[in-house]
Amino acid sequence: MTLGQIKKILPELSTLGFQLENGTFVPQHFHVTEIGKVTKNFIDCGGAVRNEEKVNFQLWIADDEDHRLKAEKLLDIIRISEEKLGIEDLEIEVEYQGTTIGRYDLDFNGSNFVLTNKLTACLAQDSCGIPPQKQKVALSELTKQNSGCSPGSGCC
Repeated sequence: MTLGQIKKILPELSTLGFQLENGTFVPQHFHVTEIGKVTKNFIDCGGAVRNEEKVNFQLWIADDEDHRLKAEKLLDIIRISEEKLGIEDLEIEVEYQGTTIGRYDLDFNGSNFVLTNKLTACLAQDSCGIPPQKQKVALSELTKQNSGCSPGSGCC
């Protein structure tokens, strides 16, 4: 989800909720303690220089259980961040404290924002010696493609 997409959704919400992919909800008294632009410059294992920019939201849980962040207030925080930091319409990454600080992508399920799990990947598989994934084909498909041999024909 991009910053532009969340800005379109927020005015339509009466309550602001975040949940994990497993259905567990972030406690309702969460705070958004940071919004920033994160730039990552790196070299992949194949030697290619890469650059990644994201908007980062940090969700934090405090002991003030009566706190409720409204969608309108989050939109105000986003606008201030855009103005002060020059943030563009980039993909959003969310930091949220589990057993350690987790980094998540963001999606919307029609009523709540969903923190979706991120996966690592090799960006230069051809340089790493990782063979391409073999195409999985059902044996029944192989016999259909073999033009002179069909099951029960005695050719095998």
